[in-house]
Amino acid sequence: MKLGLAAALAAALVAFPVLAQEAATKPAAPAGRFVEIARFKAAAARQAAAVDAGHVYAISDRAIAKHDKATGALVKEWKGPQDGPIIHLDSGAVIDGKLYAAHSNYPASPMTSSVEIWDAQTLEHVGSHSFGILLGSLTWLDRHDGAWWGVFANYSRVFGQSQQPYGNSYWTTLVKFDEAWKPAQAWTFPAAVIKRAEPMSMSGGSWGKDGLLYATGHDHKEVYALRLPKMGSVLELVATYPIEGEGQGIAWDRSTGETLWMISRAKSELIGQRFER
Repeated sequence: MKLGLAAALAAALVAFPVLAQEAATKPAAPAGRFVEIARFKAAAARQAAAVDAGHVYAISDRAIAKHDKATGALVKEWKGPQDGPIIHLDSGAVIDGKLYAAHSNYPASPMTSSVEIWDAQTLEHVGSHSFGILLGSLTWLDRHDGAWWGVFANYSRVFGQSQQPYGNSYWTTLVKFDEAWKPAQAWTFPAAVIKRAEPMSMSGGSWGKDGLLYATGHDHKEVYALRLPKMGSVLELVATYPIEGEGQGIAWDRSTGETLWMISRAKSELIGQRFER
């Protein structure tokens, strides 16, 4: 009996640090929820949503549609030709009157990426920055804390005639850029988050006013709140929130700071959900 008790105590002492470590790294229960406040049809709502004070933008592979944020009415539209240089727009962020969109040649190989820029008022294309072949396919970008941020996605799926996976989902990388779009630092995503997105990858991201990065996968109705780690190269998962958008590109409304815009790809809808604590 004494030997049995001693063995049990020894096992408990060995297990305690492991259990404590797991408890410390396990995401806390979500402190709040997303509540729907707007939903309207948008034919271009295939890849992402972008937003400014008065309008929300639906983004598809080769098109951007500007809608009135209050009524959903279509205000203006830009379309690229089927055989033109714009191949796959994947997300957008409106910053200082310009709409910055992540663009790639997905699913062609080798992967190439660029940032494409439009005047948000007129939807006239006004600029471009090419990364060429870098770390994968650029799926989203945003401006935060005086820097540019973007994710280069990789995929565990085989596309078209290729016999090799399109990268590997776990190689998906968040990059912080300087003003000249030169990489300054980079991080990977937690395995638990990538596993939810696999065989696809992280399709959307937008920095919240709370200083957390909110990211989405390709298909699931959930958004991941993440923070930069104090040590190492892996982002930390803070919480997972249910949302109505089925992954894809998202954007916080910076005019209020409380509403996250997203799309329902299946229904071609733009959806606004306010975060309530």
